[in-house]
Amino acid sequence: MISVWREDELNRQLVVLPDGRISYPLVGHVMAAGQSAEVLEAQLTEKLREFITEPQVSVSVTSVSGNVAFVFGQVNNPGPLLMSRDLSVVQALALAGGFTPFASTGRIKIIREQGDSKTVLSVDYPAIERGGDQQTNISLRAGDVIIVP
Repeated sequence: MISVWREDELNRQLVVLPDGRISYPLVGHVMAAGQSAEVLEAQLTEKLREFITEPQVSVSVTSVSGNVAFVFGQVNNPGPLLMSRDLSVVQALALAGGFTPFASTGRIKIIREQGDSKTVLSVDYPAIERGGDQQTNISLRAGDVIIVP
């Protein structure tokens, strides 16, 4: 919850977007993920000074939810994965119930959005499974989409 003293129209309960930002009136997008309430208060106060004389901003966290990634395609349990801790691609695939018999494990892709851009990452599951190149067994981020063709 963000409150600005004597500015009721700016009082908002917001959700942190998958990219870690919030969208707030007058100031636009502000990075919130990984920030304490006090740091976010200071950032918003500074940005609101352009529009309000001596803004007094209060930020409180009303709920905390885990990060969510998504697994689609040829897995036994496709859908969202609540990440209560860091997860690698292989761990996420295991939580999704493993592969169906039709999975093309050598063509797994991860779609990662960062701001306005999308990055497509390739996962070489057969190499990971053989104990070879582990570099494509990356750590997932909130909002990542794993596609198993």
